[in-house]
Amino acid sequence: MKINPLSPEEYLQNVSDDKKEAMIAVRNVLVNHLPTGFVEVMTSGMLGYVVPHALYPQGYHCNPKQPLPFIALGAQKNHISLYHIGLYMNEPLSIWLEKEWEKATKQKLDKGKGCIRFKKPAEIPFELIGRLAEKITVEQWIAIYESSKPEAS
Repeated sequence: MKINPLSPEEYLQNVSDDKKEAMIAVRNVLVNHLPTGFVEVMTSGMLGYVVPHALYPQGYHCNPKQPLPFIALGAQKNHISLYHIGLYMNEPLSIWLEKEWEKATKQKLDKGKGCIRFKKPAEIPFELIGRLAEKITVEQWIAIYESSKPEAS
């Protein structure tokens, strides 16, 4: 998208018709399954789910003015992307997703270190995305982040 939306609703209004329904559905799954404490914001031109400064005043080490990121959801030109930093920073979670993906869908998992790409919106395993969203609490995410950020090494 080439706009700078001010709210998640404005973002979703501008998603292309071929992705809009799936984007709304994934957003609803995330909102309904993320543990208490994560909040939805606009971040990097996408929907973001973050630990707010009220819970983690230090913010993101790359830019402390930003809240601590956790998940982002974006409509790209050829796919929908779900960026889950926990997959990047927590190998057991990534392994869990790969095993559960095989049980949940016949589609091949299109995944980078922390990004899942959905090229066929009608085939998104929503129930699995909900289970993934529930896997890490705010407290656990802060602990994972603290143990992995550059200052901790």
